[in-house]
Amino acid sequence: MWLFHRRKVKIHEIDPDEIFLDSSNLPSHNKKQFEGRVERPVTGKAIWSVGIAFALVAAAFSVKAFNLQVSNGPAYSDISRNNSLIRSLIFATRGVIYDRNGLELAWNEAPSPALDKGNGNYATSSSPFALRKYSALSGLSHLIGFVRYPKADSKGAWWREEYAGISGVELAFNSVISGQNGSTMVETDARGRVEREHIIAPPKNGPDIRLSIDAEVESELYKVLSAHAIKNRFDGGASVIMDVQTGEILALASFPEYDHTAFTEGNSKIIREAFINPSTPMLNRAVSGAYTPGSIVKPIFASAALNEKIIVPEKEILSTGAITIANPYDKARPSVFRDWAVHGWVDMRTALAVSSDEYFYTIGGGYGGQQGLGINRLDEYARRFGLGSSTGIALLGEVDGVIPTPQWKEEIFGAGDPWRIGNTYHTAIGQYGFQITPLQAVRYTAAIANGGKLLKPQILASSTPEFGDVGIPDSYLKVVREGMRLAVTSTKKNATVKYLNIPRLQMAGKTGTAQTGLRNESMNAWFVGFWPAENPQYAVATVLENAPAGTLSGAGPAMLPFFQWLIANKPEYLN
Repeated sequence: MWLFHRRKVKIHEIDPDEIFLDSSNLPSHNKKQFEGRVERPVTGKAIWSVGIAFALVAAAFSVKAFNLQVSNGPAYSDISRNNSLIRSLIFATRGVIYDRNGLELAWNEAPSPALDKGNGNYATSSSPFALRKYSALSGLSHLIGFVRYPKADSKGAWWREEYAGISGVELAFNSVISGQNGSTMVETDARGRVEREHIIAPPKNGPDIRLSIDAEVESELYKVLSAHAIKNRFDGGASVIMDVQTGEILALASFPEYDHTAFTEGNSKIIREAFINPSTPMLNRAVSGAYTPGSIVKPIFASAALNEKIIVPEKEILSTGAITIANPYDKARPSVFRDWAVHGWVDMRTALAVSSDEYFYTIGGGYGGQQGLGINRLDEYARRFGLGSSTGIALLGEVDGVIPTPQWKEEIFGAGDPWRIGNTYHTAIGQYGFQITPLQAVRYTAAIANGGKLLKPQILASSTPEFGDVGIPDSYLKVVREGMRLAVTSTKKNATVKYLNIPRLQMAGKTGTAQTGLRNESMNAWFVGFWPAENPQYAVATVLENAPAGTLSGAGPAMLPFFQWLIANKPEYLN
């Protein structure tokens, strides 16, 4: 009997890639064909190689972990607790301020190294920013101003990270010259020692600026005028010189001045004394001082009368020493408006040269058969020449001033005191509440000199001129210029500026004296002018403040030594 053993047949599924094998390739096993590259099993050698590599990496990590956590764990734990990352400022350098000739007026100095007496080595100063330094020339404090330094709290955190311009050019152009701070990330140990430092953002230093100011001219102007003020008992004053073609300011002096270096350094004693000083040295009188102008406004109203055709230059008006107006309420007490002298018959040019009040009473408010401008046109033309409003100079703190009008009088004194003809007369000679700044005075003087362009004062060199037009033909302004020149060259006894008739200068000018105080016990003295008279290039306005009434040596005589210095030392400004 045959015994049959049933054999088990092992059957496996056919993979998809096997279905498409090219059987014709099997005998040759061509590896260039897909079926000739069927994957082989991974060898044991390969498996062992990978395993050994993983084992080595694991061993390295284990050794490192043991070193960090066991062998040096306490040390690294201490570093972790005590080391810190701190963002540290890199202070930008503030831009340098130069005058028109390249003279440094404000610059930066790195803190001086301090000697460590313990080991004889030099260590860096505690200040991480440059210190601001200023020119030693007098008369520049109000113009340049001062800064406050960056400030940190008691823990070293900076609550003011930039220099802060506080006044003058430092304030006006703070955003231009301040630059942009950078920063670093600093790692320090428990003792505050720097371990590592990485710059995150580099600082961007502020650009330099060049002013239109000639610092030597301004300093000399300051010294001459302050000496004259002290000698003749004036409390203070200011003077401004402007280029009549561009509006660039050549000098802008105000006195007394303050110590801007002490303010930057935070000298509390000097700062306190400056603020309580009755002479108010903190006031920039050239820009923020408002003064009764007196007769220096007469050139404006002379040109207005010509433009309104109420008078011709050659018409003469008799100056007898006073104008008398009947009082309708009391015939025994007429109103008398006095001239400062008896001038006789004067035409417009002569009236400007001798500063006849009667002439300007007449063309301002009218008298006898002569028509006057009236208060509304006086107000209009004063504003055309820039009075009653700011000039637009970049320096902060400018005031508008005051032009007296009926509306102004009602606001100040109430409706019970109406506007009278005498108020018009006084306005026409720059009195009765009239107030202007030296900057406004030099601006309108420049407009008379240049043919009617009312320029915006500029304190940056090479600025593009900006101006409006006063709307008066130059032929009329020429008459005014001739009258102002006659004030210097005339041989008449009462010509007001004869002392400035000096060789090489060719000055044309106008003086003014304004009474101040409750009983007219004090006075302000003014001088405005331009030169050269035939081809004007520069205008000047000077005021001396609050001397005893009757003081004989005013702003005009004060300018004489300055112009003599200018002729000797700065001939480039004469033509």
